[in-house]
Amino acid sequence: MYLHGTSKVNEKGHLEIGGMDTIELANKFGTPLYIYDVDLIRKRARGFKETFEQLGVKAQVAYASKAFSTVAMIQIVEQEGLSLDVVSGGELFTAMAADFPAERIHFHGNNKSREELEMALTHNVGCIVVDNFYELNLLQDIALSFEKKVKILLRVTPGIEAHTHDYILTGQEDSKFGFDLQNGQAEEALKISMESSCLDILGIHCHIGSQIFDTTGFILAAQKIFTKLYDWKTQLSYEPVVLNLGGGFGIRYTENDEPLPPSKYVSEIIKEVKIQAEEYGMEMPEIWIEPGRSLVGDSGTTIYKIGSSKDVPEVRKYLAIDGGMSDNIRPALYQANYEAVLANRVMEQPEETVSIAGKCCESGDMLIWDLPLPKADSDDLLAVFCTGAYGYSMANNYNRIPRPPVVFVEQGASTLVVRRETFEDMVRLDLPMNEKVKY
Repeated sequence: MYLHGTSKVNEKGHLEIGGMDTIELANKFGTPLYIYDVDLIRKRARGFKETFEQLGVKAQVAYASKAFSTVAMIQIVEQEGLSLDVVSGGELFTAMAADFPAERIHFHGNNKSREELEMALTHNVGCIVVDNFYELNLLQDIALSFEKKVKILLRVTPGIEAHTHDYILTGQEDSKFGFDLQNGQAEEALKISMESSCLDILGIHCHIGSQIFDTTGFILAAQKIFTKLYDWKTQLSYEPVVLNLGGGFGIRYTENDEPLPPSKYVSEIIKEVKIQAEEYGMEMPEIWIEPGRSLVGDSGTTIYKIGSSKDVPEVRKYLAIDGGMSDNIRPALYQANYEAVLANRVMEQPEETVSIAGKCCESGDMLIWDLPLPKADSDDLLAVFCTGAYGYSMANNYNRIPRPPVVFVEQGASTLVVRRETFEDMVRLDLPMNEKVKY
């Protein structure tokens, strides 16, 4: 059994996180319950940021808030001195509600609306990551009306796709994001940006994938980008101030996952960028990265109460929990794998193999297949590890199930940072019909 961060088994045999007994937390706040190990979030953040500082490289580490965005989480990001990556008006609004410094916000997205871009300029966000020609033209129009010069990065697709240990190199990447680096789109966008009186092009951005367990993909991306940057230097007299190599740094979900520590990702990225800059006679750019899942993924644990069970002779045994795809849709979306234990009986040896079913009215609402557990009873509590990224963010009200609360734990204290939704919340935005509609 592998425990993350401050998690341990206490003298009662209960799972403890941040000095707090998870059974007591479940009794206090109910289940399902998202619990975040704040100490581990801080450790991950410092692992990225301090490596840049120790190696004397100018950088920004921007938390990709799509992984988990709440006011309290953004406050931790600010406390740790990180920048912030947002991809919607809602994420930007959350950042503003948390009083996050706008100059450290980078606004991403492949289809930003006029209203979202106006919101970004109104709040003076630090940088817009421009994704396509439509946005480039729209942003210029808005910037002119605001009489502002806007700092931008151009998002490019370098023709490299990375997932775990799989790297795919293509001449022209099939992606909904960014300007293609090979077919002339990126160069055309660069020329438009350089000629604009209201755009200040800081540099280039790319993002090559997710759950990446080594540095090969980042090295390949840097090499391909610098080859093109050298062409732009000689032909257009352009050198970037910033090179943003995105995120996608992997975490451990199961025993089969072997991610690198943050310091290793950063040091290898720095090494390659230095090599490329020296080879092409260019100034060392400021390096930006965007960890999201790698900051919060393994800091999150979800606690469920076990309810009904079903034995299918010689096939499997199902245990049903009081949550499921409404609070963690990842297994249903793309067969994500998780590990789990009985939070109230952590040290007991497994006696049977069960499959964990969610309570939603969908056959695909299965959280974990073939999980070894002690013989579980109704009202036992199941702790599912590494749910900190994209659990709460993708939570939904399917079957009109209220979304769970979020509790932060740190140094023996717990703080409720998102309250549990109520049934009243479910209908708060609903409007009744004033009269019968006749068809």
